Amino acid sequence: MGNRRSFLQRSSALIGGSIALSAFDNRSLAAIRKFIAPSDQINVAAIGINGMGWADLQAALKVPGVNVIALCDIDKNVLDARMNDLKKMNIDTSKIKTYGDYRKVLDRKDVDVVIIGTPDHWHALIMTEACAAGKDVYVEKPVGNSIIECRAMVAAKNKYNRVVQCGQWQRSEQHFKDAVEFVYTGQLGNIRTVKVWCYQGWMKPMPIQADSVPPPGVDYATWLGPAPIKPFNASRFHFNFRWFWDYAGGLMTDWGVHLLDYGLLGMKADVPKSISALGGEFAYPDMAEETPDTLTALYEFDTFNLVWDHAMGIDNGSYGRDHGIAYIGNNATLVLDRNGWEVIEERQSKNKVHKSLAKVSDNGVEKHWVNFIEAVRSRKTEHLNCPIEAGAHVATVAQMGNITFRSGQKLMWDKEKNKFSDDSVNDKYLMKEYHNGYELAGS
Repeated sequence: MGNRRSFLQRSSALIGGSIALSAFDNRSLAAIRKFIAPSDQINVAAIGINGMGWADLQAALKVPGVNVIALCDIDKNVLDARMNDLKKMNIDTSKIKTYGDYRKVLDRKDVDVVIIGTPDHWHALIMTEACAAGKDVYVEKPVGNSIIECRAMVAAKNKYNRVVQCGQWQRSEQHFKDAVEFVYTGQLGNIRTVKVWCYQGWMKPMPIQADSVPPPGVDYATWLGPAPIKPFNASRFHFNFRWFWDYAGGLMTDWGVHLLDYGLLGMKADVPKSISALGGEFAYPDMAEETPDTLTALYEFDTFNLVWDHAMGIDNGSYGRDHGIAYIGNNATLVLDRNGWEVIEERQSKNKVHKSLAKVSDNGVEKHWVNFIEAVRSRKTEHLNCPIEAGAHVATVAQMGNITFRSGQKLMWDKEKNKFSDDSVNDKYLMKEYHNGYELAGS
């Protein structure tokens, strides 16, 4: 892909550093691309472009030398809309091909990088096959829809020596990094509890719908993929797939992997010893959902407890924030969210803590893409801000919370055997059964 050093020198001179990407409009970026040698170009294909897949593609296209050459989605309406969006961005769409079958995208030798923005139940299958096809991958979170899928994804990356970044973009935002570095200084004192919460007032399941035929242009059989065959229902489709176990894991995996990730990072924690959870469909018992709209999970570690708390339909979370992470120490508590972080001093502490307040100052998604593309060029996976191993780790912890809730019992984790101590739970929940002839390599 050309000499990385010369490329970085050219791109830095053109845009004044990667952080400045968001300041450039699409015409400016198109002009910049003309100065980049063909050998430095990276061709991207996006699979699943109705939500974060589209946000990821837009961020990718702000990185000099990145081109989109293929879009793939099971909904032709979405494909048509995205092609129109690209035209409005002054991007030449004459060389962009659209597909309904992701396998045709992976067959293309000119595709360097694949974006996976599909529903969760497709992540592992497409990612492992993309690695086998020689592609580098940017996969949306949560990386896997089961614990075994997470392991298979890491194995595929290692087997095929690919660069794989998970879409947990908060790992690229400076204020998140700064907050964790403050925790590491020890000024908070002994941290006995980490609270992680997500209260999302705007998130609500749909009212219960009658089964129907799929909308025109939708390949519903392909959308189901490895999931069980069920009649089409609008309440399970597009954004609302999140609330059904066949396809996802509710707020615990949707937002949990972002927030639990920093809870674990701040404590340099691996996996818990035990997990318990209580919750249910308390807010919307008459609406279309299977995953709990209200859930509290307790993770036991050797020196601290981690508490996860989520609620759909309301915003009044801890510390007056609708989401966040709180590291509760003897001297002070550090509270962190997407808007910034602050230190709240413990009144009775004799060890005074410098009260810090920091606000967000950068674009995490765009910086995450700069980091990914740099690693694609250098082949130095250790430079990734969120490699697949990190995404698999937090997805596993989030899945543990869902599994203990679904099993209705407190569960113990055997770290040496890498499974729960109860084999009946392992047999039922460690891996989602694949249907319709699909198989996951390495599972």
